[in-house]
Amino acid sequence: MPETAALLAHLESMRRIRSFEEEVTRLRASGDIVGSVHLCNGQEAIYTGACAALDLTRDAVFPTYRGHGWTLACGAPPRALFAELLGRATGINGGRGGSAYLTAPEYGMYGENSIVGAGAPIAAGAALAATFDGSGRVALAAFGDGAMNQGAVHEAMNFAAVRSLPVIFLVENNHYSELTPIADMVRVDRLFKRASAYGFPGARIDGNDPEAVRQAVAEAVRRARSGAGPVLLEAMTQRIVGHYIGDAQHYRPAGDLDAALAAEPIGRLTRELLALGVAQSELDELTARVDREIADASARALADPLADPSTVLEHLYA
Repeated sequence: MPETAALLAHLESMRRIRSFEEEVTRLRASGDIVGSVHLCNGQEAIYTGACAALDLTRDAVFPTYRGHGWTLACGAPPRALFAELLGRATGINGGRGGSAYLTAPEYGMYGENSIVGAGAPIAAGAALAATFDGSGRVALAAFGDGAMNQGAVHEAMNFAAVRSLPVIFLVENNHYSELTPIADMVRVDRLFKRASAYGFPGARIDGNDPEAVRQAVAEAVRRARSGAGPVLLEAMTQRIVGHYIGDAQHYRPAGDLDAALAAEPIGRLTRELLALGVAQSELDELTARVDREIADASARALADPLADPSTVLEHLYA
């Protein structure tokens, strides 16, 4: 059993991500944030647990376009992330990346990717570089269950296996490939079993338990850093919002969302901490403190200047 302090740290991290996403929802509704936005409400335990197991001074995370939670769990400041989504000059990428293309390499987060599954070969490349540069780096590629059917993911896994690369392939299985149940997409929906075909280990883990995720990723990191090669982890979770803001979720059967809300990680860990004897007042103060932090970060970012349109062609490479 992990120490209570470690569980409280997990809860704080997850609450920060949830509060951030709730504020993004408000800013998108008000028109302050524009464009497509994909929220991660309900999947926070994956980011919190995984990042707790990484050494982000050298390890590299390559998330999907649903990347706000990964960025925050890596340690990026909420104000700079809000500013990025708001198109402010103070954004973490100067307002150029927006919701789906932001990157924060100084925090170990090496960029979202809106091409489904495209982060996997990029992570394999970072892992390949680590075999030459002596950094001891482990790369983690995160993608959804639908991305497992992409050719680039297959090629990345095969290449990583052949070269015994220090890379972790982490599937955020929220049961839906965009709007289609994963069970309708594949014959065998236990996706971790595909690892055996490439010759490396795979495991299904509880993606709503941040400590279970931390332990699994820590073991995968240990293995990868020792030179034993890649691992495939299938983290089972549910999102409690649509695939994107505006998704009416008509495809979800009756009771599906209620079940996801009952199992979501923040409520679950809160109940666990109460059972361990943590006072409700302490948990309430944690939530209030994080919510104040996020509200302040949002307000400050809204007051920041917009990015200068005349610089739009800067930082482009061809």
